[in-house]
Amino acid sequence: MDWGLKNRIASILKPNNGRGVMLAVDHGYFLGPTEKLEVPKKTIAPLVKYCDSLMVTRGVVRTSVDPNFPVPIVLRVSGGSSIIGEDLSNEEITTSIKDAIRINASALAMSIFVGAKYEHNSLVNLGNLVNEAQEYGLPVLAVTAVGKELEKRDARYLSLSCRIAAEFGAHMVKTYYCENFEKVVSSCPVPVIVAGGPKIPERDALALTYNSIRAGAAGVDMGRNIWQSQYPIPMIRAVRAIIHSNYDLNQVYDLFQKLCKEYPIGNNNQRPSGNTPNQNRPQNQQSQPRPNQPKPSQKPNQQRPSQKPQPQEQPQKQKPQGQKPQSQKQPQKKPQQQKQPQPAAAQAKTQ
Repeated sequence: MDWGLKNRIASILKPNNGRGVMLAVDHGYFLGPTEKLEVPKKTIAPLVKYCDSLMVTRGVVRTSVDPNFPVPIVLRVSGGSSIIGEDLSNEEITTSIKDAIRINASALAMSIFVGAKYEHNSLVNLGNLVNEAQEYGLPVLAVTAVGKELEKRDARYLSLSCRIAAEFGAHMVKTYYCENFEKVVSSCPVPVIVAGGPKIPERDALALTYNSIRAGAAGVDMGRNIWQSQYPIPMIRAVRAIIHSNYDLNQVYDLFQKLCKEYPIGNNNQRPSGNTPNQNRPQNQQSQPRPNQPKPSQKPNQQRPSQKPQPQEQPQKQKPQGQKPQSQKQPQKKPQQQKQPQPAAAQAKTQ
């Protein structure tokens, strides 16, 4: 194996343990604007520093990936069909080796469809891609796609697909996790990377990662189970802890829950300094009570929107005397009726 080829593979699968965290964001090439990936730049930016490589198309590389950040690019070079078409297996090579070199890709990725209508085309395309990429020291990742037939995800079929991909010269293979996954790994002579697949609960996705690594996988190429999560940054950091720090499932889920407290719910890149999941809503609602401050006596209590009992039971005029007169002054709640707009910020927390 040539030095350049080894060096590029080492940027994707770290040489200290032979493992890697690949972030998949190439879904748009056949799914279009996938949920939570409608604006790729916003999705990629906060996550890219936590992955070892990025699987992506050339269009998204040029429009949505910061060229100043040194992330290895695994470039999707096949395509030609869409989710609304008749057959997803009808793919061809759509990106040239020259353009891949211009992008400074670390590896090329294409799908093969073993057993599908266009099996022959996809396998011949893989062989031709390996021939051409070998001249420039570019490794090839073969993706054992199953199209719309998800029931094909069993050890017998995936072992067949992975072995054929390796026989055709692929340097790495991406496939799905299944029962008896050890059989798939042991029968494939090149590193096997596991696809994340459709969105599932976070603990299940972490279990998939843990079981894959324990069965001998070299890493995961995970997309939707990271950036479609309500906590994408904690999720990718937890996945990384399994792959590079050997966390078990209980340890990593505890880590995930701890990290969730450090990031707001939803799109982490918009408010990375938040401390609580519901912090976004009250921030938007706190500006509403401000126009309802006609009384100067209400100003001292405007800074306590989260303490619901105190604004209602403690009259403004009695604040210098402390909270002792509260029980004696309860009949004076009539002037407090004008303050009812104030608890709106607190009520927003329960919505």
